[in-house]
Amino acid sequence: MQRILLRCKLHQARVTHSVLNYEGSCSIDMDLLDAAGIAEHEQIDIYVVENGARFHTYAIAAERGSKIISLNGAAARMAAVGDRVIICAYGIFDETEVAAHKPSLVYLNEKNEIVRTSKDLPVQLG
Repeated sequence: MQRILLRCKLHQARVTHSVLNYEGSCSIDMDLLDAAGIAEHEQIDIYVVENGARFHTYAIAAERGSKIISLNGAAARMAAVGDRVIICAYGIFDETEVAAHKPSLVYLNEKNEIVRTSKDLPVQLG
């Protein structure tokens, strides 16, 4: 059996641009792509904190060091500049990989600066 697991995420990124008349995708600062381990053209899921929207698109590179998170094409309708988003990529793992897998988690501040990284998701307390 194979399972789909969270491979990496950019947590609480801020949308910096919204470009409706573009081919599509989400432009992400190359430094942030590298930090999370997201490849250019890789499918990503985006979750908009402010409105609960969830959608698929693909990542493209934005200028290194720019801190850009740009929703392009149809995705530009899903969130506004300044909205917080969680950007995730998933992978397919076989049963022998599941127990040892740890996702790459990159936590950002309101300026899309990396404040910390982790391989452990926090346990939700009751």
